[in-house]
Amino acid sequence: MLQPMAENAPIRIMGFDFGTKRIGVAFGQTVTKTAQALKNVHAQNGVPNWQELDQLVKQWQPDAMVVGIPLNMDGSEQALSQKARDFAERLKTHYGLPIFETDERLTTKDARERLFKSGGYKALQDGQVDQLAAQLILENWFQTQG
Repeated sequence: MLQPMAENAPIRIMGFDFGTKRIGVAFGQTVTKTAQALKNVHAQNGVPNWQELDQLVKQWQPDAMVVGIPLNMDGSEQALSQKARDFAERLKTHYGLPIFETDERLTTKDARERLFKSGGYKALQDGQVDQLAAQLILENWFQTQG
């Protein structure tokens, strides 16, 4: 785990739910271990719109990033797993920040269920699933950090 720069100083973390057309983005910090959904960044074949992402990084100034890696229920890799790892590597190269990968199994399903409960089918169509999944990925990662 990253160590705070000063005692009780929060480490700011940006989380990502990788997709080939959209990448959900969330932001959180280590003191409260909470996160908030920010937005979706457009992507083309898994490559993000760097201008959109650069604006978010400049605004939120994360100290590190967490990328959800999609795995099958048995823990094996699936078709998107390597693309998500490639995205994580691009982030590392582009921003020079520490990048952590985490298992994202069931986060999209959980996000869909939460949105449906709060707003029905309309909530699912508003494009909120990916950014809420990024929030859940980040919150789950915080829980694994102790």
